[in-house]
Amino acid sequence: MTVCGRFLFSPAIQTAYAHNASGREETTCLSGTLSVVTKRVDLLDWYCKANFMKYFVYCRKSTEDEGRQVLSIESQESEATRVLQAFADIEVVEVLKEAYSAQRPGRPVFDRMLDRIEGGEAEGIIAWHPDRLARNSLDAGRIIHLLDQQILKDLKFSTFTFENNSQGKFMLAIMLGYSKYYVDNLSENVKRGNRAKLERGWRPGTAPLGYVNDKDTKTIVKDPVHFALVKRIYELMLSGSYAPRQIALMSRDEWGFRTPKRKRIGGKPLAMSTIYKMLSNPFYAGVLVWKEQTYPGKHEPVVTIDEFERVQELLGRPGRPRQKRHQFPFTGMIRCGSCGLMVTAEHKVNRFGSRYVYYHCTNRRIGPRCSEPVVQQLELNRQICAFLEEVQIPESIFSVVKRKVSDLKASHTETAHTRQQSIEQALKGISKELSELTGLRLRNLLSDEDFVTKRRELKQNEIRLQRQLDDPENELFEPISDLLLLRNMAVDWFLNGSPQDKKQILYVTGSNLSLKGKKLNIEARKPFRRLGGNADFFTGLALIDDVRTWIKENPVDARTFSNIIKALAAKAALREKKAA
Repeated sequence: MTVCGRFLFSPAIQTAYAHNASGREETTCLSGTLSVVTKRVDLLDWYCKANFMKYFVYCRKSTEDEGRQVLSIESQESEATRVLQAFADIEVVEVLKEAYSAQRPGRPVFDRMLDRIEGGEAEGIIAWHPDRLARNSLDAGRIIHLLDQQILKDLKFSTFTFENNSQGKFMLAIMLGYSKYYVDNLSENVKRGNRAKLERGWRPGTAPLGYVNDKDTKTIVKDPVHFALVKRIYELMLSGSYAPRQIALMSRDEWGFRTPKRKRIGGKPLAMSTIYKMLSNPFYAGVLVWKEQTYPGKHEPVVTIDEFERVQELLGRPGRPRQKRHQFPFTGMIRCGSCGLMVTAEHKVNRFGSRYVYYHCTNRRIGPRCSEPVVQQLELNRQICAFLEEVQIPESIFSVVKRKVSDLKASHTETAHTRQQSIEQALKGISKELSELTGLRLRNLLSDEDFVTKRRELKQNEIRLQRQLDDPENELFEPISDLLLLRNMAVDWFLNGSPQDKKQILYVTGSNLSLKGKKLNIEARKPFRRLGGNADFFTGLALIDDVRTWIKENPVDARTFSNIIKALAAKAALREKKAA
């Protein structure tokens, strides 16, 4: 096309003018609606005397992803140029391009184009196909209404012939209706496929961080690179010793965690929003939540449902300690024995330049201050080691207890059948409750919100019980072994561990810590208890019973403690390897 001033001239107009200007004919009549062209006027003067219909060229694709388009915007523009070559009486006001779905109203470029047509800037539209203009009833109706009012006088398509009469508008309405039917039918097919996939236990769409889509089986499998790191993030959160910000910094600086590299995104450290989104996504507990419906997933979960709920409590727990400039191992764990406020710590430098860490009461209110004296961290370390020695099992008894645990694990299968029957009865009860819940909703005895909330709770309980049915209770003995191991190794790990290791060991073994008169009072946390060096074979058996009972009553805490102890053991092994 040739531009003259602000006008775009089609190749047909240029050819007609050149033919006249060559002198082969004194006058040329292009069509019945056009004025005569003479060789004595230039192109613009000749155009101004002609009567051309003004058109917009409209090119649209549904997404910015070129790979998903049948025909790109450039191809549509090329097709529009081919249409222009067949008509000499066309002025193109502007070529409009838009990357927006036509399934719903609200395309900004398209709406402005129709507004400009109503304002008289143009009388026609050129497009590749009618479905480029509309795939919804509102936009289709607006186009036909403008044609009825003679505000929009003509439409030209590369693949469809249109005449502005009753038959032409009838065929156009059919084509636009078919375009709407196509997207509606496609949407139903996609939704049906998603429902079928969810019922089979697989999540539609892109797998969350830590998993990848298996293109061959159309399922979701563990990401060999990121799954273990995501699991580690959950373990740190479950330990209760790390805030999301600390985990984000650790994953960036110590692990070198980077998100998977994709076409336009990825390859960056985890953002805080990503950490919170990950820790709040029930997918990692093996639960699929889709359109307010809950389904059991078949992918390998990162945590159990109970552990996931524990993480949600930690994320919403008020008064979680903020990130501090200095990290002290026992802050946030000890209360003042006199006034009940928390004990804090700070660095001090004496007149000789020696540095010390002191713990003291946080009482800084107006009026009398707390009279409790400060205590050095070295003294607290000594008292904590003395406590850990009291809960420690002698090596001779420890070996006997380990053998007993192995024997109990071997004989545990005898009770598995009874347990299975109990879980199956509970599952039948939940199935009955779901049926009754649906009946209450059908009779309008429940609101939509109450129905969705109650149904989600029942489905999560159903998934939890189904997992217990599928997974044998042999996992009960893994926390027993870990807790017994900590009893045996706590003192060594505490003396050689980092400040964070010390905090976790004290968190697992002790509770209700109070400091009064420079003396740290520690209660042994269940299932630990003070032995005071007096332990025999029968004491070891009693310890096993205590631990088994506690694990059954506190499965989430048991799993959390087990993860902490495994991490401590791994660090201890790494220290031994470096020292060797």
